[in-house]
Formats: sequence, structure tokens, C-alpha cells
Amino acid sequence: MSSSTEPSSTSRPVRILLVDDHPMILAGLADTIANEADLRVVGELDDGAPVLEAYERLRPDLTIMDIAMPGLDGLQALEALRARHAQARVIMLTTLRGDHQMRRALELGAAGFLMKHTLRKDLIAAIRAVHAGRRWVPDDVARTLVEHLGQPNLSEREMDVLRSAAAGNGNKQIGVRLGIAEDTVKAHIRTILGKLGANDRTHAVAIALKRGIISL
Repeated sequence: MSSSTEPSSTSRPVRILLVDDHPMILAGLADTIANEADLRVVGELDDGAPVLEAYERLRPDLTIMDIAMPGLDGLQALEALRARHAQARVIMLTTLRGDHQMRRALELGAAGFLMKHTLRKDLIAAIRAVHAGRRWVPDDVARTLVEHLGQPNLSEREMDVLRSAAAGNGNKQIGVRLGIAEDTVKAHIRTILGKLGANDRTHAVAIALKRGIISL
């Protein structure tokens, strides 16, 4: 794990934008940061949709954002933000539901992760490390990522098929819903089982839910 650094004795405070749909998490983050003279919260959001506009208006040095939100989720917001501002430094908040979302966050340019259950312990050190240009990847996250290292990702179509299967639909129903032939659905199911190392579709759904590939 990255190590903490001492706060800088020069220049202005580090400007931080917070994004989480849970008021208690936002309040806890803001309260902890408020105790540090070299850090300052410049904005708080409860959804990913306004992140790009808020970033461009507030110009934070660092954004701390939840991966899972009911509106525009953190991955979508991260993708939009980094597409316009490749230099943006973003720490993603996670409850470690699985590797899929964290792998995707790294692909999109996340600078690190904070576990929600260790926020009070790790928050300040993580902020200073990422602001200094380093990554912050907790041991729990690293172990989860390594466990599935090299495993192939499901395509968007395969995830659509798996979500529909998870909803209880048979191959014919899935085909109708997605506008594809039943034989094509069967081919996707075979590919999904192979990629996930699953015995059958029920097992595949269970694995995908555990890894955060799909949600119900």
C-alpha cells in the first residue's frame, strides 16, 4: 500500500470534490478533511451526473467519488470526466463487492481506491499520496484484483444476456428482448460460462453478482 506523506508547508490547501449518494458518508468525509489545515472541501455532490460541470466550475485538485450510485454511477462519471480532463485525479470509494468495477475504474484512469470501512483510518494518507502523484490501492483491493488477473472480460452483449438470464428469462425470451436469434443466445451463454469458469447459467449469475459484473 502507498504510504502517507507529510502535508506541504507551502501554497494553498488541496481542493477536494466529494461525490457520494449517502449523506452520512459525505458528512464523514467532510468532517475528517476539515480537521486538516492543508486540505479543503470545495464541493459535495450526491450523484455522478453533475460531476463534469462541478469539476470545470470548481477545478478541484482531487475528486473522491463512490463507484456505485443510483443515478449516474461513479464509473460513468469517471469516464466522462477523464475524457475531458485526462489530468483529473480521482479516488474511488468502494465496499469491495467484486473485482469487475475496480478493474474498470483502473482502466478509466482512477488514481486509487478507498474502502468505506477504513475511511477514517486511510482517508488523509490516501488524499496526500494521490495528490503527490502516486496511486493508493489498499491490500484488500489488490488481492481481489490479483485473484482474477488475466481473466477475460464479458462483452457488453454478453452482460446483456447474463442480466436477462439473471432476471429469470429463458433463451427464447432473452432473444426476443435483445433482438437476436435463440441460437445466438445459446452461443453467448456458452462463451459466458467459459469466461467465468461457471458450470451452468445459475452458477454464472452467482459469479457475476459476486464479482460486481452485474447487479439485480
